Amino acid sequence: LNKPEWYLTQVLMWIGNHAKFLDEKIQPILDKAGSSVNAGLEFSRALVMLILEKLAADIPCLLYDDTLFCHLVDEVLLFERELYSVHGYLSSFPSCMHILSEESCFQRWLTVEKKFALQKMDSMLSSEAAWISQYKDITDVDEMKVPDCAETFMTLLLVITDRYKNLPTASRKLQFLGLQKELVDDFRIRLTQVMKEETRASLGFRYCAILNAVNYIATVLADWADNV
Repeated sequence: LNKPEWYLTQVLMWIGNHAKFLDEKIQPILDKAGSSVNAGLEFSRALVMLILEKLAADIPCLLYDDTLFCHLVDEVLLFERELYSVHGYLSSFPSCMHILSEESCFQRWLTVEKKFALQKMDSMLSSEAAWISQYKDITDVDEMKVPDCAETFMTLLLVITDRYKNLPTASRKLQFLGLQKELVDDFRIRLTQVMKEETRASLGFRYCAILNAVNYIATVLADWADNV
């Protein structure tokens, strides 16, 4: 259960190792018979169906172990990325995201995603470098003087988007968007709390850093507004 990468990597190897044989030996036979079947894609589809069976059996066993469940999700997302980008798998075919979209599994994924995101926010705001810009010594890069915590937070949101963008239904994606909105509001509250501590020094370093953070986040969210 703690090594889903073993069978996921094995399947990717099988797909890669058989590609030339299927393309050069099997596909011409299908073409000659007037079939529209793509040998390589059908081979991939059959192997993915085995993975879906394996996942359906494994997931109930690790649903309440955060570490194992997170590891499984991470490995499945890496597998899906390579399946589509390297092996040309079709989005209309069955995929692991359908298993991750099933109610009990999906709600657990959302819960765990939120838990780890909040932990990440705790650590980024308690860091000694939280209010310092990474690029403070490079003026042409650092026009907005973005503090490290704001940049790390927006990267966190971007990573979450990258993780859920291939979900098969819009309703599931919207649930993840709801999580991101919660995180933005949580971050806003945290910034407000820090700001209240700094009101006596409104021209101080940290107060200015908070304003820069808010400006940066608002600008990036506006840029993302065109991303359906």
